[in-house]
Amino acid sequence: MDTAPQTPPQSAATPPDPDRKSGLSGNTVFKLAHRISDGVNGVRIQLAKRWKFVPQTIAYQGYGSTSLVRVLGRVLLTQKPMPGSKAEHAAQNGNQNVRGWRAFTSVPLQFTDVEITIGDVVTHVRADRGGLIDTEVSVQLEPGWHTAVLRAEGTEPVEARIRVIAPDVKFGIVSDIDDTVMVTALPRPFLALWNTFVLSERARMATPGMAVLLDRLTVEHPDAPVIYLSTGPWNAAPTLARFLTRNMYPSGALLLTDWGLTQDRWFRSGQDHKHRNLERLAKEFPDMQWLLIGDNGQHDEAIYSGFSQEHPDKVAAIAIRQLSVSESVFAGGHSEDGDHTASQVPWIYSPDGAGIAKQLTALDLL
Repeated sequence: MDTAPQTPPQSAATPPDPDRKSGLSGNTVFKLAHRISDGVNGVRIQLAKRWKFVPQTIAYQGYGSTSLVRVLGRVLLTQKPMPGSKAEHAAQNGNQNVRGWRAFTSVPLQFTDVEITIGDVVTHVRADRGGLIDTEVSVQLEPGWHTAVLRAEGTEPVEARIRVIAPDVKFGIVSDIDDTVMVTALPRPFLALWNTFVLSERARMATPGMAVLLDRLTVEHPDAPVIYLSTGPWNAAPTLARFLTRNMYPSGALLLTDWGLTQDRWFRSGQDHKHRNLERLAKEFPDMQWLLIGDNGQHDEAIYSGFSQEHPDKVAAIAIRQLSVSESVFAGGHSEDGDHTASQVPWIYSPDGAGIAKQLTALDLL
């Protein structure tokens, strides 16, 4: 087997120095906050083990080019359903209908060594502070679907689907999730807590016409990658994946984030997360033009506008779903439709997928 050159893991006999390993920056108070956070996580790990939680590697859908793929996953302590129980049957058949808070009961295993196998290429990486694996692997693959096998110590191997995009594909789709493909009203704090932690996942509603729109786009552009870029937490990834499947949205990679401290910030920036990933996509696929889909309830307009001004040749169009009056109230207002007459990129505004589809047809994108 070949071994891909990646970040070498530390010796298992020597515990990693969290500050050195993660490159923490900032003052003493900031570093102390990280140490406290790690201490709390350590207590959670001990409690989880006492409650018979087991280590589990979770694999998420990845994507890449014929020479470099992005692999995503997470290492957690999770509570497995009892053998033969209804919960186990639902999990095996993808029919879970759980309260949102249950997604946050798992405990991240920090800095765990993870082996990734793609074909004959094997690489080792470390999960980050949140147990997240987000790495690139150099490997020669044909366009189409491939499988990466992820395995952390003490866990069963799991498979991640990797979509490899052909070099001649010139069109891709990036879509927000909250209030774009799913009605959530997240910005208002109490509703955010209710939707995230209390609401049953089957109570979440799909945005009218958006599933049909994205399906039509993938039929018209069958080789186009679909990326769901959201500020939602990685804990919600299984719930979001089931929601997208249940509502017949096309398969696509989820690019989410984590709440809490980062390596150099007290609070994570959702806008920075989206901008950073758009820039990354621009570098990974330099000849790709992206259809950027979002809504006017948060910061999508500003983020997409900034990206299109920096990279007008990489944006096919920007489609903004307009919130209804009631949605705007729940969402704490909405941004004003900007004047884009001077933009080199077409802008589309509509309250639903059908209206966006009509305007995309006029642009010959549908």
